[in-house]
Amino acid sequence: MEAKIKTIPLARLSSGDDLTLQVYQFFGNPSGKKVYIQANLHGAEIVGNVVIRQLMSWLQSLDRGQLWGEVWLLPACNPLGMNQRSHFFSSGRYNPYDGKDWNRIFGVEEDGERATFAQKYLNSSQDTIYHAYLDHLKSQLNNAQSFQTSGTSYGVKYGNLLQSLCLDADIVIDLHSSSNEGINYLFTFPKQDESAKAFLLDVGLVVQQPGGYTFDEAFLKPWLSLEETFAQLGRSLNFNLESWTLELGGGMTANPQSVEKGVTGIKNYLAQKGVVNVSDFPLPETKDHHIYLADKSQLKKYYATTGGIIETYPPLRTPVKAGASLYQILEMNKKEHSPQLMTVTAEESGFIFDVGKNQAVNEGEYVLSVLETGDNYDA
Repeated sequence: MEAKIKTIPLARLSSGDDLTLQVYQFFGNPSGKKVYIQANLHGAEIVGNVVIRQLMSWLQSLDRGQLWGEVWLLPACNPLGMNQRSHFFSSGRYNPYDGKDWNRIFGVEEDGERATFAQKYLNSSQDTIYHAYLDHLKSQLNNAQSFQTSGTSYGVKYGNLLQSLCLDADIVIDLHSSSNEGINYLFTFPKQDESAKAFLLDVGLVVQQPGGYTFDEAFLKPWLSLEETFAQLGRSLNFNLESWTLELGGGMTANPQSVEKGVTGIKNYLAQKGVVNVSDFPLPETKDHHIYLADKSQLKKYYATTGGIIETYPPLRTPVKAGASLYQILEMNKKEHSPQLMTVTAEESGFIFDVGKNQAVNEGEYVLSVLETGDNYDA
């Protein structure tokens, strides 16, 4: 099965060169689901591109009859961010023109009309409601993208364009990695606990109330909100849409173990959802796979209590106990004293979730994160 390749113009640069996006579309049975997978929204988080390349090879090896629906793959989804550099280091987390995080620019402003919409369609079929609300969301997005002689900022145009590609999807998967050194985990939302097992990762952070400004939240939030609005009117709906962010390892690297985790997990998930029909997936351990789902509030960030050199960094997943040594910092003071080694202790028990790449820190700079689990998780 070969992909249909679609090149989408994004922006004309001052040099006359064009920024473009390239989407690889695989089409099977038209009655199935639409799956949208993108990578590299943050410029330094490159691992998802390798995952997409391997998924592309896998889909090309299948017959069209083995795909129930369609899969859209968008690697290098943020070319401007991906090409940002500071010396030899990739950056690309923030738009250089307005300073905004590339993954905080999404969302459709439609809250004011949801109650009126629900009243109008209260007794309609779920299929009718879905298509009517999808048309409503498309209209809102098109209005935001409408041409003005005064022009549109790059961030607004880019965000709306990217969002429009997945607006009618059933499943959205956004591939990221830590800007630092991080574990493999996922972000999930209410009612997705059982589906989360299929990715075969052992940690997930649950977003209980999506803000709607990250890419995965912007896709799902309108539908969760619509279900809630109908529920308040006595009508139960479930649109069976799912949205995920997979966080695979650290930035500026394509760690082979993280790539393998991502590829295997997505293949398994697509098979579990009936999007692909293959003999080797889903894996038999999927049903009994355990994933520790934690609330985002359990993630505790630690910042340097003084400036200096982090002398001992605990490895990722290291269990820590409340009150025990977490890391040591060598303080390089200039007050006629020798450098001092200071110990920072853990506030609560948990395990090392993420550590900074730079071991030279100013006071107040990020050092590491602990997922505070008490004694409920065996790292």
